[in-house]
Amino acid sequence: MFLTIGTTGTPERPATDLGFLLHKHPDKAQAFSTSYGTAHVLYPEADEQRCTAALLLEVDAVALVRRGKGKGRGGAPDAALAQYVNDRPYAASSLLAVALSGVFSSAMRGVCRARPELPEQVRPLRVEVPALPARGGPDLVTRLFEPLGWTVTADRVPLDTAFPEWGDSRYVRLVLESETLTLAEALRHLYVLLPVLDDAKHYWVAPDEVDKLLRAGEGWLPGHPEQKLITARYLSRRWSLTRQAMERLELVRLAEADDSEVEEIDNAVEAETEDEEKPTPLAVQRREAILAELRAAGAARVLDLGCGQGQLVQALLKDPAYTEIVGVDVSMRALTIASRRLKLDRMGERQASRVRLVQGSLAYTDRRLKGYDAAVLSEVIEHLDLPRLPALEYAVFGAARPRTVLVTTPNVEYNVRWESLPAGHVRHGDHRFEWTREEFRAWAAAVAARHGYDVEFRPVGPDDPEVGPPTQMAVFTISTDTEKEAKAA
Repeated sequence: MFLTIGTTGTPERPATDLGFLLHKHPDKAQAFSTSYGTAHVLYPEADEQRCTAALLLEVDAVALVRRGKGKGRGGAPDAALAQYVNDRPYAASSLLAVALSGVFSSAMRGVCRARPELPEQVRPLRVEVPALPARGGPDLVTRLFEPLGWTVTADRVPLDTAFPEWGDSRYVRLVLESETLTLAEALRHLYVLLPVLDDAKHYWVAPDEVDKLLRAGEGWLPGHPEQKLITARYLSRRWSLTRQAMERLELVRLAEADDSEVEEIDNAVEAETEDEEKPTPLAVQRREAILAELRAAGAARVLDLGCGQGQLVQALLKDPAYTEIVGVDVSMRALTIASRRLKLDRMGERQASRVRLVQGSLAYTDRRLKGYDAAVLSEVIEHLDLPRLPALEYAVFGAARPRTVLVTTPNVEYNVRWESLPAGHVRHGDHRFEWTREEFRAWAAAVAARHGYDVEFRPVGPDDPEVGPPTQMAVFTISTDTEKEAKAA
């Protein structure tokens, strides 16, 4: 991946001052080792009139996968090949932002011991990024950079110039120009906004990322019109961290408005009391809704189909009413994590006899899944390609035939309530589709009719009067007539 920063100058203020500011001599090509490859700094041109510094980051794809322990975009496990074959070596991302902060750390802080007067000087700047992932398109790029004093050119990159009918990719060629910024301000803008546009980070977002964001955003982020979106994306939509950052940014804004210190404003704010209720995460609400339906159905033997990392299986184990719990997933990695979560290797014999983890695909019939009281498909169907849904339908409703089946899936109508989710995007990169309430109900009703079930629908989460709940649930119960016929047979 590649980025250039250029400036122009005069005999009185030569462009080669850029070398002092960046702490990198224009006559040398330098290399710096990073955790994910090698960063090179070189100067394609350097004289009094024009000086351009280039940062080239050579990404070691193998080191990236090993360091990330198999985690891909946004921390989700990718397919084995996709871990190595992706856009990371070419497209600007959080990798390039980290390289910027490492290689140009003094310049980003506005420190220049050799020429201490230079960092405060405003100078003409031109930044070019040939390939920048832009989830939100050129319009979002403009909305992020223009309020900061940049003139923005963001041209979409075609998927393939030889096949124009394929259309444009999600990448843009970015050119930023300004005559009102210092170099330190420009670097801090890039450090924050490159990963925001990519909308993914290659490393785990820890609480100290809030401090990094506020340091880099000092002086511009508190008043930015897209502050909420920037904060949420930079912190990978970890809502607890986003809320913390937004509260601190509000304190900064209040302090600036009152011409006082943040500490003075902060001391005037009452500490959060223990009685204040924190919003319950949607995943927890979904799990509680599923457990309530299973209890209402009187289920004792339960299948968790697509069990993932075992959160529902863990919750079921806490209730002795469930005598047999089977978690099924196609991913051995997910089952391994679930096994660790449940501490199966240290579980007592009686408890261990109640639970099994099984590898299997829901696209195929499986004799091991027959005869259970209930099956749960929680946030599973949207991960399948639509042509494969009939196979799952038959495997669960036609072959396994549990008395009760619970299916939850996102309600795409509610997506407009997620402020940080760009219009037209699904909630997770692996979702193949997301249905409206009408589409989900039509599918569920057709499945019930084909396989002899009755179906009812439940909202999960706050039921918005306009767009409905964030999650929709279908409760399938095998019809009385069908059950009688089966017993008679």
